[in-house]
Amino acid sequence: MSRKNDRQQFLDDVIVGLDSSPPSIPCKYLYDARGSNLFESICRTKDYYVTRADLALHQRHLPRISDRIGPRAHVIEFGSGSGIKTRRLLESLHEPRAYTPIEISAAALESSVDELRRDLPHIEVQPVQADYTRDIPDQHFRLDPPPRRRVVYFPGSTIGNFDKDSAIAFLGRMRTIVGDTGAVLIGVDLLKPESTLLRAYDDHEGITAEFNLNLLVRMKRELDARIDVEAFKHEARFNREQSCVEMHLVAIRPTRIRVGEHDFDFDAGEGIHTENSYKYTVAGFRTLASQAGLESTEVWTDPDQQFSMHWLEAMKGER
Repeated sequence: MSRKNDRQQFLDDVIVGLDSSPPSIPCKYLYDARGSNLFESICRTKDYYVTRADLALHQRHLPRISDRIGPRAHVIEFGSGSGIKTRRLLESLHEPRAYTPIEISAAALESSVDELRRDLPHIEVQPVQADYTRDIPDQHFRLDPPPRRRVVYFPGSTIGNFDKDSAIAFLGRMRTIVGDTGAVLIGVDLLKPESTLLRAYDDHEGITAEFNLNLLVRMKRELDARIDVEAFKHEARFNREQSCVEMHLVAIRPTRIRVGEHDFDFDAGEGIHTENSYKYTVAGFRTLASQAGLESTEVWTDPDQQFSMHWLEAMKGER
């Protein structure tokens, strides 16, 4: 996709989002270069437990996970994984057939592929530039000779950014990719006390606030939007009914955002919904996965029971 089309899509999504009730902008726009760097900083804060728990889970259970994947597997990762979790997983595998990272950003994909090919030359890397939230033709995953099985690898807690219906549809696309004999290895953040969750999404160092407000800075820079960034503050809320942490940009005084030829007025206390992060019990996620035709046959957690990873296979009735 060209830079022009990227900008137009961003502009269209912002206008539609700000015109909706309540106003909302897709969370993917939080992740420009600066936003991605800020998120990496969030992951290193004391308050944000998710990354540490995910790494601890991998360290504790990697031998069993590797055995589950088995030999001659084709690992397909949603995201361009050159980080420590991906490397440890690939290094632990028995005669891996190939590794395919899927990433919409050409630059991020090229960087991760170059690193992995240099550091793990014995593994065939077959990248795919695509939006993994949309259908991807099966031809992108075909190998000759074929693998013993396909495994979609989706670490981290990104599945929590999808509402329940979207998560089921997303899992269904994974189910299509892996087929009847493959599996999905997916990270799922666990439900925990509200105070712990809110600290994770509104850290004491203020980095999450900067990350969220950077969306407005990006709109000014890329869309020539007229915004008084200082008229907004970051706010994290816990929706108990949905078991979901919500991030908002809330006006602290009456203000106006102008994007293109459109004006959007905010009274004090009104805001823009920027991200959801759904939290699950193990049983709750198993139920969700079953609605996509996937059965959670094994679950691993970190030592502190904060984070989980599910091994999902096609339900027997679906095969």
